[in-house]
Amino acid sequence: MNKYLILIVIGVFVIAGGVAYRVFLRPESSAPVTTGKVREIIIIAKKNEWRFQPEIIEAERGDKIIATIINEDDYDHGIAIDAFGVSQRMPAESTIKVEFTVTQEGDFPFYCSVPCGEGVVDGKKRTHFDMVGKLYVKSMVSEMK
Repeated sequence: MNKYLILIVIGVFVIAGGVAYRVFLRPESSAPVTTGKVREIIIIAKKNEWRFQPEIIEAERGDKIIATIINEDDYDHGIAIDAFGVSQRMPAESTIKVEFTVTQEGDFPFYCSVPCGEGVVDGKKRTHFDMVGKLYVKSMVSEMK
């Protein structure tokens, strides 16, 4: 049998399996949710501190997040939240906006996605890898009833 035909048949089975899972097997609690609420937040990459402020952000499942992100440094940073498909470069001394909807509850890290060096802050060495925060997504109030 032709190897390309075999690959096509396997691909069709994989796609059909994914569709069947989403339609018939996925628990209702894990389905994406949107509430229509908009939450505006400001995140600052602090100048020469290798950290985001705030480091913890709270939202409710289904909220649309409009994040204004300010880079105070004179070199580039980035921000990424893998769970929600966010990955954006932040040019030096600039402000960007990122919009996404938090469709799942849980704790999700956000981090600098552009290597940005290291330095000493308050007597402690901080690096690119210290630029990590947490997005805490709570369940919707109506789900708790």
